[in-house]
Order: sequence, then C-alpha cells, then structure tokens
Amino acid sequence: MSENFEMVAKTFQGLEGVLSDELQALGAQEVTQGKRMVSFKGNLETMYKANFCCRTALRILKPIYKFRSTDADDLYEQVRKFEWDTVLSTDKTFAIDTTVFSDVFRHSRFVTYRVKDAIVDYFQEKVGKRPSIRVSAADFVLNVHISADEVTISLDSSGAPLYKRGWRVAQTEAPINEVLAAGIIKLSGWDGQCNFVDPMCGSGTFLVEAAMIAANINPGVYRKEFAFQNWSDYDAELFDSIYNDDSQEREFKYKIYGSDVAVQAIAIAESNIKSAGVSKMIELKQRALADWEEA
Repeated sequence: MSENFEMVAKTFQGLEGVLSDELQALGAQEVTQGKRMVSFKGNLETMYKANFCCRTALRILKPIYKFRSTDADDLYEQVRKFEWDTVLSTDKTFAIDTTVFSDVFRHSRFVTYRVKDAIVDYFQEKVGKRPSIRVSAADFVLNVHISADEVTISLDSSGAPLYKRGWRVAQTEAPINEVLAAGIIKLSGWDGQCNFVDPMCGSGTFLVEAAMIAANINPGVYRKEFAFQNWSDYDAELFDSIYNDDSQEREFKYKIYGSDVAVQAIAIAESNIKSAGVSKMIELKQRALADWEEA
C-alpha cells in the first residue's frame, strides 16, 4: 500500500461541500474545504478514485514544492533548486498552468515563463538536455499557485479538466459545464429515486449527468486518459481494478425526460445520450416549455 500524501481538488464556488462529501465517501482523510477547492490526504488509490469517481472535481492536484518568494529572480532560483528529474524527464513534454493572487507577482504569464526557464535550465545543467514545452496535451502539467508571497507547485494528476468526461460528441451554443450540472443536481437532493425532467435540455448535459448519478456510473469511465498515467509511479494494475469495478452501479427504476423547442438541440442531445450509453433511461421529445402541463 502506497503512503499517504497531500492533494487538492479544485471545483466551482458553491460546490465545495458536495465535493467534500464525495471525497469522504471515497475514503479520503483530513478533508478540508477552502474557496473553490478541497484539500485532503490519501494514497495512490485515493488519487485515482478522486479522478475517476468525483462528479464535482475539476482537477486533482498533488503539491510537490512549497516556498516563499518576493521577486522574480528569487522565484527562478527557488524553482531551480528543486530536483525536477524526480518528477519530470527530458523525453516527456510538460506544460505550466499558473494562477496568481499577489501584489508582488502581478502577471501569471511572466511567472509561467520564469518557472519554465528555471526547470529547463535545471535539466540543461544536470543532463545536458532540455525537456520540451507543450501548451496542450502535454505529458505532465504543473500547476503554479501564488498567494501573496506563498508559492505552491503541484503536479496535475488529471490532465484535461475533469468536466471533459469523454461522452460529449456534439454541443449546442454555450452548453453548461458537466461538473456544474452534476453539482446542481447533487445540491437539489435528487438521487435517482424519482423521475427527472429538463424541459430546456439543450445538448443534454443535465440528462446525461442525471442518468450517471441515477445508475451510479463513474464519470471517468468515458475518458481516454488521465495525466497520472504518465507518472513514473503509475500503478496500471491498481487503476485497472478501479476502472473495471462496476459493483456500485445500480438499476434506475424511474425515467428521465428531456425536451427542447429546437429540433437541432434534440438531435445533438440524442447523439450525446447515445455516446454515454444511457439511452434506455432517457426519453427525448421536441417540445416548447409552454407546452409542459406538469413536471
């Protein structure tokens, strides 16, 4: 069994309590709510489950380096001190995502450049080769968070944000975020013990998320990959056991109804519902909101 370590789950403001409950149900320890985040401790299994099972997490971070810094040159030197070859390698790409709340460091892009320079200079000096930077679909994603003079650098174990479930094949204009939709459903108290109605379903996000909640289908089952699968300590056997465990799925005895006035929206919703494999639970119909007599 791997040792416990600190993690941070990011979410939308207002969903911290829902996410906290999800993490506790997975066996996470020392669960503490913050602003748009929940910190917790656990092992590799906890991290894999948090990515695979949590409906209201946007990403799961593993803090690896914390320090204080008061200027750009000091930031560079502090970052360069870290033993980056213990987490990154020159044959893999990496990206940096930076968030800054500081009077000292005002521009996140500048911070990103300084951190990037420090890391590639570290590798150049130590092994004579620089790792490649990749803005999207990088093998490793580093999250840099600065609050005043406190700097936290984390490994992003998720990669693509967790709202990108993998079931969406088409969308209407400005569809609701999947994590937000799941969070709203959870906050409503609906748990699959009665019918569910969305009279303005658009691309079907609420319908699919409701179906997954009703049948207790893990939201990560549709995803092709997570960033932690590129890590040196990745335990494929452990993750496969989590991925293939459908023992908690349950039968949904009611019905989910969706409608929209737009023909195109219904067609898009239907394709997404089919992609998610939840067609049997959902009934779609073109209908205006005013035509609903009861809900």
